[in-house]
Amino acid sequence: MIDAVPTVRAGGASLPVRVAGALRDVYIMTRRNLVHIAREPMQLGDVTIQPVLFTLLFVYVFGSGIPVPGGTYAAFALAGLLLLNLTTSSMGTAVGLTVDLNTGVIDRFRTLPMWPAAVMVGRSITDVLTATVCTLTIVVSGLVVGWRPETGAGQIAAGFGIALLFAYALSWLAGCVGLWAKGAETAQSFGFLVLFPVSFVSNALVPTRGMPDWLRLIVDWNPVSAVTAACRGLWGNPNPSAINSAWSMQHPIWTAIAWSIAIIAVCLPLASMLYRRRTTD
Repeated sequence: MIDAVPTVRAGGASLPVRVAGALRDVYIMTRRNLVHIAREPMQLGDVTIQPVLFTLLFVYVFGSGIPVPGGTYAAFALAGLLLLNLTTSSMGTAVGLTVDLNTGVIDRFRTLPMWPAAVMVGRSITDVLTATVCTLTIVVSGLVVGWRPETGAGQIAAGFGIALLFAYALSWLAGCVGLWAKGAETAQSFGFLVLFPVSFVSNALVPTRGMPDWLRLIVDWNPVSAVTAACRGLWGNPNPSAINSAWSMQHPIWTAIAWSIAIIAVCLPLASMLYRRRTTD
């Protein structure tokens, strides 16, 4: 597991002092990542430009040919577009970590009296912040094309909270990929080989009623489908998957939370192990 407090501190320091030092290190690593984004704003292209393009493309081009029971395609697709963009943009973490490892930046961090886990924790916090930017972009784009939530503020906030929790879980999965990959190309290819199929083989963009039974079973238990269905239910948007008999679609909120917790529970300690392996002489 990742150490709870920094391991390189002055001997005899009290627990509150060490915890404060760990928080400072996490803040510094998070700020470093944000400074890099500020200096190269195009790093945010996948959470600003891409969501707008996807929203316009799917709502106005594909949406005209996809009937949705109980509402418009824009109302149906907003949650799916949010999950599609959050899932695919998580590969930025994998690529960023791989670049840091291969350029020697992590080696320089190891010479400093800092909490080693601050690199990974700071990266995950940055991912949540960029995921929030992605969410705001999707919301604004959705409002422009006609999406409207139909429930109260608490349920709307809960839907966004579940989506961001899933994005946080994916940041640890992407972190494992970045620590395992030998090069940025390998890390990026993981997104095309795994994350894109997972995003599209789901209920995110099309109703599942016309799918073969074997494929619909896979789709119903896809974590992207669970989070998407949970958001639609909490926002009062059309959710055709609610008529599916699968437990995951009858209880999408609990399924979405369980998937997120399971991914974090597996990937956080795995990322710690991979990080130590890659940074140990």
